[in-house]
Amino acid sequence: MIASRNIGLVAAAATLLAAAPLSAIFQSWTWLIESVIAVAVVAGVAALTRLARAPLWGQVLGMLAGLALALTWLFPSGEELLAVLPTPGTLAHFADLLAGSMQDMRSYGVEVPDTDPLLFIAVLGVGAVAVLVDVLAVGLRRPALAGLPMLAIYSVPVAVYVDSVPATPFVVGAAGYLWLLVTDNVDRVRRFGRRFTGDGRDVDVWEASPLASAGRRLAAVGVALAVVLPLAVPGMTGGLLDSLSRSPGTGNGSGSGGTSGRIDLFASLAGQLNQSEVADLVKVTTSEPNPFYLRYAVADDLRPSGFQARNPSGRPANRDLPNPAERIGQGVQQTPYRATVEVTRSLSMSLMPVYAEPVRTEDLNGNWLYDPNQQVIFSNRENSRGRKYSFDYLRSTYSPATLRAAQPLPADHPVRRQMTATPGAVPEVEELVKGLVQDKRTDYDRVLAIYQHFSADNGFSYRLSTESGSSGQDIVNFLTNKVGYCQQYAAAMAWLVRSAGIPARVAFGFTNGSKRDGDTFTLTNLNLHAWTEVYFDGVGWVPFDATPAYGVPGSTRSAWAPDTDAPEPSTPGTGVKDSPAGAEEPAGPAGSDNADRDIDDGLALGATTPDEQPPVWPWWTAGLLALLILLAVPALRRLALRRRRGGQAPSAAVAAATVDDVGEPGTRLVVVGADANRARADAHAAWAELLDTLVDFRVPVDPTETPRATADRLVRVTLNDDTAAIGSARLLGRAEERARYARDPLTGERLLPALSAVRGALAARADRRTRLLAAVLPPSVLLRWRTTLADASSRMVALTGRARYRLLRWNPRRLLADRAAR
Repeated sequence: MIASRNIGLVAAAATLLAAAPLSAIFQSWTWLIESVIAVAVVAGVAALTRLARAPLWGQVLGMLAGLALALTWLFPSGEELLAVLPTPGTLAHFADLLAGSMQDMRSYGVEVPDTDPLLFIAVLGVGAVAVLVDVLAVGLRRPALAGLPMLAIYSVPVAVYVDSVPATPFVVGAAGYLWLLVTDNVDRVRRFGRRFTGDGRDVDVWEASPLASAGRRLAAVGVALAVVLPLAVPGMTGGLLDSLSRSPGTGNGSGSGGTSGRIDLFASLAGQLNQSEVADLVKVTTSEPNPFYLRYAVADDLRPSGFQARNPSGRPANRDLPNPAERIGQGVQQTPYRATVEVTRSLSMSLMPVYAEPVRTEDLNGNWLYDPNQQVIFSNRENSRGRKYSFDYLRSTYSPATLRAAQPLPADHPVRRQMTATPGAVPEVEELVKGLVQDKRTDYDRVLAIYQHFSADNGFSYRLSTESGSSGQDIVNFLTNKVGYCQQYAAAMAWLVRSAGIPARVAFGFTNGSKRDGDTFTLTNLNLHAWTEVYFDGVGWVPFDATPAYGVPGSTRSAWAPDTDAPEPSTPGTGVKDSPAGAEEPAGPAGSDNADRDIDDGLALGATTPDEQPPVWPWWTAGLLALLILLAVPALRRLALRRRRGGQAPSAAVAAATVDDVGEPGTRLVVVGADANRARADAHAAWAELLDTLVDFRVPVDPTETPRATADRLVRVTLNDDTAAIGSARLLGRAEERARYARDPLTGERLLPALSAVRGALAARADRRTRLLAAVLPPSVLLRWRTTLADASSRMVALTGRARYRLLRWNPRRLLADRAAR
């Protein structure tokens, strides 16, 4: 039993160590605290069920029930009974959390914040693995198989992590698995007994078997090879050595130089915009009076499922960057500016927000690379959280005449071949583009016609939700329903421009927002944005933002791409202009953008704001009280049983009978006699209490002994020098013996004081741990519960056997065989 408890505790600890790789996914350690609580409850229930000698199926049911109680307490719906007992409302809440976790997985990139759906699925997974590991390692004694559920936790970071997966958490998890194997091996070796040398030397000292030592060494070497080998073998992407051996500045078009393509940029953007909580992500200070959007990524690979990001490649960003002026033709004005960006702890990704066309960076090490084609700064080894850096950049401005003068790219130009590719001809798109670009002689006029199509005059409107259609294609649905937000507008315009034979892609970044203090902009998750970039020969990538300006706080328009929904066209100029007054309206909380957000409350990740959420401390207090009450149940049961037995008379009961007047009038004669039945009950109750007391203080009890023999053994072995306790023990034994075998029971003796004397003597001789267990977890109560559960299980097995026998009697095969035998 002790070995099973030890292995159970090690199994729980190994499960938590195996969950260490999850630290690479979450931003904080909330998941670990909640997982420790869930695993502790599972391990505690497993220990109690084994202490009660429950069968394996009973242990599994108990652990699952404990996990359900832990999840109910950690993720309450508000409809629970006593704060921990789940109800149908709780199960519906769990189903909502599971559905929300799928949405969060699509919306967030690692490292993810502490949202209830993601925490719920993480704690549920770790708790379920704890149940499986306990069953395999303790119930079935197959600890090697316990590595399979642990491997399920290992696979999560490998599948979702953006950068190279860190190796340290996996080493910690492997150490937990090795610890479980070693513990089981030591227990198995100890079952063979102590090592005997043959000459009587050190026979009383247990020594580890040489076979056990060899097994531990082999296990350590095996686990070490299992961890190190995948890191060192070439071709296993994401390995530690693979990431360390990548030479900075190398990369190819296939994207071997980075891993940001694994981020679903559109899903992440949608998830951030639909959050009910507003968080500051970036603070940028720039010398540019009216800057354009701060960008961090592009999606330029158009597939049937939509635009996706390619893996960037480049050289270290702390070196001199390519000068964009070298490839820019006449008519493009470039002005140098300087900016300082401070990323908050709320934003963590492998990309750095910068303005387009940076020429020099500061405070970034060689792990950050710059891709001149995508104009993004990225890293394979670090993230942007909490970083502060500065950079110099050029702002390019164009006049419509300059863009009209740009010649179409040759058909074999690499940019045109790659950035005009579409997943196939869509008749609706082809027909729309053909009508829009008809009679347009320059690429700019074609792009401008497509850009102006996304206007309120054509029925387009801004909303954070999209409407489904019957075409089976998102692009056709959007062009038909004409309702969406920035990612739909940006992707649709880029698709239409590509269909016109002009290179286009989707850029991601931040608008200027509404929080401006001088030359410093504070950008939040609601300022995340997507827009279209179009390539012109001799000019480069030119931004076009087709999203309605009234729906985007801090929206910016330009002379070459004016606001089509403004009452009056923007004043022509050579630089980037602010949006008109109507575009600044959504800057405040009551702006149009927030009004449109209310239309799509169903997409919000949180139903209430933080101020509306109920306090958490009552739930923690109620859970702690429930746990204390649960732990106090055995002690309360023992106390109730002792009081019930003590309710008998302290000495043999008497029966009073009255007779009629035998003397003077008014006088009655009272005759007092012993009540034999009551005396026997008192003796039996006192003896039962004595036996339970012996069990509580770990004094052996032999049910085959007579009461006198038990009392004599107690006096001889335990109470050999306590006169009062010796007399009390002999009195209790004599009273029980008389109650069992004699015609007249023992009467007139005080049994309760005798019990108190024996109990005090046993407590004085016991150690502190025994006294604590006798008071908190009385072994007599646990033994009685275990016996009751074993009897119930035996009756269930017998009933099942009888039912199976009766069913077999009516088996068609047997009936046919009996008939054939006749």
